[in-house]
Amino acid sequence: MDNIFDMTGKAVLITGASGNGLGRNFAEALAKAGATVVVAARREEPLKALADTIAASGGKAHAVKMDVTDMDSVRAGVAEAVRLTGGLDGLINNSGVVGRVPLLEQTAEAWNRIIDTNLNGVWAVGCEVARGMVERGKGGSIVNIGSLLSFRQSPGNTSYAVSKAAVVQLTQQMALEWTEHNIRVNALAPGYFETDLNRDFLRSEQGQKILKRIPMGRTGSLPELTGAMLLLLSDAGSYITGTTISVDGGHRINPV
Repeated sequence: MDNIFDMTGKAVLITGASGNGLGRNFAEALAKAGATVVVAARREEPLKALADTIAASGGKAHAVKMDVTDMDSVRAGVAEAVRLTGGLDGLINNSGVVGRVPLLEQTAEAWNRIIDTNLNGVWAVGCEVARGMVERGKGGSIVNIGSLLSFRQSPGNTSYAVSKAAVVQLTQQMALEWTEHNIRVNALAPGYFETDLNRDFLRSEQGQKILKRIPMGRTGSLPELTGAMLLLLSDAGSYITGTTISVDGGHRINPV
């Protein structure tokens, strides 16, 4: 039987790939699966370093500067990704920011910063990539990154939780409207994985209390997201659209 998880010959854009978190893991895993990856973020130097690392390991990678909160930057970045690859077959909408603060102390500026990146950025990049897929006529697959907090609550994380809950609904709307173009849209909802964004929090006293509530008793390691990601992007998931897969060690179903 052919490897239905094989991504050879396909090109995938990954936003939010300049850190040492989910974006980097997705890019490296997709390159190993045969895809040409285009890593995008605002910081160019880390992107170029990642692309060079992937190339040194025998993969194919390009770096593109993109600010997902700036529509002109999104258009230019997606256009460059298409130019470099000849056309995109996949997208991982991974850009995201956090900002832990009690709701009554949160400013409008801080609220908008999180919504602009985590929700509006997913809409902007998703629509721009989908337009290109429609024009190309080959369809494709989009994976939006939600969160455990798409479904659960956490004090001080209201704007983040609201943005990620909206990503799940946006995913379903995109899937419904774009299925006629053979574009599948799904989401991943990771639980707690140690990254640059949450490392300090997870090692704090409050973070350790949260970890004790995970049924599997630990945080996830980034490679444990790879299987679900490849399922949704590859031909293995050809009949899956409009769904969200939780990868959280059972955290979403922990007892009250």
